[in-house]
Amino acid sequence: MVDEERWKARFRAARVSLPRWARDAPHRSTYRSNATGTWEIYVWDRETGERRQVTDRANGTWMGDVDPSGRWVWWFDDTDGDEFGVWKRIPFTGEGDAEIAVPGLDASYPSGLALGSRGTVLVGRSGEHGSTVHRYRDGELAALYEHTEDAHVGALSRDESLTAIGHSEHGDSRHMAIRVVRTDDGSTVGELWDGPGKGVYAGGFAPVAGDTRLLVSHERRGRDEILLWDPVAGEQREITFDLPGEIDATWFPDGTALLVTHSHEARDELYRYDLSSRELTRIETPRGSIGGAAARPDGTVEFSWSSAAEPPVIRSSSGGVVLAPEGPAAPSSVPVEDAWVDGPGGRIHALVCRPAEGEGPFPTVFDVHGGPTAQDDDSFVPAVAAWVDHGFAVVRVNYRGSTGYGSAWRDAIEGRVGLTELEDVRAVRDWAVASGLADPDRLVLTGGSWGGFLTLLGVGTRPDDWTVAVAAVPVADYVAAFEDEMEALQAFDRSLFGGSPEEVPDKYRESSPITYVEQVRAPVLVLAGENDPRCPIRQIDNYLGRLAELGRPHEVYRYDAGHGSLVVEERIKQMEAEIGFALKNL
Repeated sequence: MVDEERWKARFRAARVSLPRWARDAPHRSTYRSNATGTWEIYVWDRETGERRQVTDRANGTWMGDVDPSGRWVWWFDDTDGDEFGVWKRIPFTGEGDAEIAVPGLDASYPSGLALGSRGTVLVGRSGEHGSTVHRYRDGELAALYEHTEDAHVGALSRDESLTAIGHSEHGDSRHMAIRVVRTDDGSTVGELWDGPGKGVYAGGFAPVAGDTRLLVSHERRGRDEILLWDPVAGEQREITFDLPGEIDATWFPDGTALLVTHSHEARDELYRYDLSSRELTRIETPRGSIGGAAARPDGTVEFSWSSAAEPPVIRSSSGGVVLAPEGPAAPSSVPVEDAWVDGPGGRIHALVCRPAEGEGPFPTVFDVHGGPTAQDDDSFVPAVAAWVDHGFAVVRVNYRGSTGYGSAWRDAIEGRVGLTELEDVRAVRDWAVASGLADPDRLVLTGGSWGGFLTLLGVGTRPDDWTVAVAAVPVADYVAAFEDEMEALQAFDRSLFGGSPEEVPDKYRESSPITYVEQVRAPVLVLAGENDPRCPIRQIDNYLGRLAELGRPHEVYRYDAGHGSLVVEERIKQMEAEIGFALKNL
């Protein structure tokens, strides 16, 4: 018997995100929590211990921050999850009403935000106009940057004199360049671009007034690494470590050291790197994944940690829990196992969770991650645990296109989108069947967003491989999706395919699930958000219409939100629909 309350309790258990604190008032923090059943923005005063909910919207709130002074809490106000809206703010103390944070800017898709101690605000926006970065200061609004290609706010210097902008004026939003401009007038100070196929990304200016060094992520040697770039002096300092994985970093508040995150084979480590002595010191963390980390002014490090078996917790390098959510903790789950499978493009890393009881072959769920520039890791995922509780083994594949395994692996899908990823999924599928883990007659292919796209493409191109398909917020008709999606994703698709549907129609047709809909034989469940700007509803309806015309067995679950839901009970309903559909059709 399945313990229904146990798997639902993992969704309902209150969780909190890593706190973000005001730079000049570090006792004032904001964080996200689902304590009320919906993800909203909260404030936490570390001096008084007060914790208070700030936002309260029907479909939840995801994007929020606190300004450096600690006076204001900012959040992005969209409509029912459509990601199209404006920034608002309210006093941290709650004394006063919410207000439009930047008067004079129409609603748009967000593309970065930076807040300065002296009142400078940088707002990145995207829409039909392309991309813009506006400066707002002392009641005056000015455009610092505008271009038809994708761009975003990268960073604001401590003295607010310099602004870093990530841009893709060269036409490739998957591998961006950085331009640093003067915040006063938008004049260019420096440019950094490593050429075709090699992106650079701003990680923050040094947190000391007058220090013009910018922390940059680059991929010059085929994996994510870091460097310091001074656009004023025109100097660069590459920082390398004898570590096998990919590197990311942020500043310690005094600017003397970097907090380094090392990601390798789906797990993370933390280090402190002293910029003067060049000494790298390990910060002890449990084996698992780091959901975020930041250094406090006293030199301690706070981080969000979880593993496949254990739910998230906010810890400190000084020991103990920093911020505990209200109520009981989520029930634990089974640990993850690593599998390495030889595939057509090299060794594929897969993560396997199997039921605690019984022996294979099991009914098996292949849960394909979204992105595609993302990866599955050793972190706590209530949906995976729910499948396991119902007797399924769960296999997650870090296919070509995933991050974490080098630039060549991530970019291998370009020009042959979807089909390349599915070659890796199939290789792991065949391994799972041959090893005795998976029952070939009870295989569920599922995923959300890009994973939903791969699910529909997979049951169309390899109909004999799968028994059931469950696709959440998928790309189903790629040409129609391109026509309706947000502009930043259109730029992403042009970079991925080598052009628009008008320029390379054969590539879009070859990679579109609707092209293969006549070959689909597995029962299909599609979950779709009515207000989704990423995988819009019209293209999903096109696909469902063709399934209906062909008489193929299918169901649809529609909900009134965007690209997923921030409401806990809605997520449980969707999970029930997914599991119920699979069990019914196996």
